[in-house]
Amino acid sequence: MKNKIRIAIDGPSGAGKSTIAKRVAKQMGIDYIDTGAMYRAIGCKILENRIDLKDKEALKQLLAQTEIDFIDGTIILDGEIVNDKIRTPAVSKIASDASALPEVREKLVVLQRKMGQVKSVVMDGRDIGTNVLTDAEYKFFMTASSAERAKRRWLELSEKGETADLAQVEADIIQRDHNDSTRVLNPLKKAGDAIELDTTGMTIEEVTQKILEVIKWQS
Repeated sequence: MKNKIRIAIDGPSGAGKSTIAKRVAKQMGIDYIDTGAMYRAIGCKILENRIDLKDKEALKQLLAQTEIDFIDGTIILDGEIVNDKIRTPAVSKIASDASALPEVREKLVVLQRKMGQVKSVVMDGRDIGTNVLTDAEYKFFMTASSAERAKRRWLELSEKGETADLAQVEADIIQRDHNDSTRVLNPLKKAGDAIELDTTGMTIEEVTQKILEVIKWQS
């Protein structure tokens, strides 16, 4: 691919952003940037170096010496492939705690922008088009009704053998929407130049094709 293309996909929880982003990236032959995995990679490094999250100076030094990249679906932390190492409960816990820290979020945004400067990428999240890749060539805002998103999440949990109350799942999603859209730092919102895609009733393949059609139409 001669010309660099950055595709930002934002939207609320359960809209299917990651699934679609991975498929679009695969079909286009470019890298999908898993922002959640980036927090896990940071968490893994914090854990291995036994850094106390309250020790701001130690955390600052660790972040200054951290590099993360994605190549063909593989996440690389400081030159090491860490696909398996970042998928443990201990890493998940510290990654969640670390993600609330401004220093960590700022570092990852720097790394995400850096990736977007050197290669074509598909990136999804809550504020990719409005904060991380504001100059992305293509921006999409994926959404779906809360009932649809709750059903998807409920089915996902059921397939894992977990029991969940559908009404409670939807209530949790509605609360998450509120929290994401009203937070002070980079709230969830549609970028002014983003194309909105309501995926209610659409299959994964239909949404993927819609995005690919738009990109082809504008390219």
